[in-house]
Amino acid sequence: MHANEVSPRRTGPTVLIALGVFVAVVVIAQAQHRPAVPSGDVWSVVGTVTAGPVCPVEPSPLSSACAPRPLAGAVVVASDAEQGELARATTAVDGGYRITIYGSGTFTLTALPVGGVQRPPGPVTVTLDPPGGTKRVDLEYDTGIR
Repeated sequence: MHANEVSPRRTGPTVLIALGVFVAVVVIAQAQHRPAVPSGDVWSVVGTVTAGPVCPVEPSPLSSACAPRPLAGAVVVASDAEQGELARATTAVDGGYRITIYGSGTFTLTALPVGGVQRPPGPVTVTLDPPGGTKRVDLEYDTGIR
C-alpha cells in the first residue's frame, strides 16, 4: 500500500459511526422541533359545498335534477383576527370537507373562488363553545344561472 492510500477497513467503521451519529442527531432534532398536539378543545367543522342553481328555471317543488351539485376542489379556509389562517381543506368529489380546529372561540369560514363558478358564498362566522365536538357548516356557490 502506498503512503497516500487509505485502507477501506480503517475508514469503513469510522464512516458508519459518523453516519450513525448524524442520523441520531437528525432524529433527535426532528423530535425536538415536532409541534406539540394542542391541548384543550378539539373541533371538527364539517360540511358539504355545492353549486347552484343548475337549472335556468327551477320548478316548484324543486326536482332532484335541478338540485345544487357537489363542488369538488373548492378550498375552505378557517381564520380569525388574532392568528390569521387556522386551517384549510379542499372539498372531495362529493363536495365534503373537514377542518380541525383546536380551541374554542369565534372564527370566519371563507370559501375561495373556483373557476367556472360565478360567485363563492359569503364568509360565515362560526362560534365554537367548549367542550369540543363537531359543527356542520354547508356552503353554496352561485353558478349565475337564472
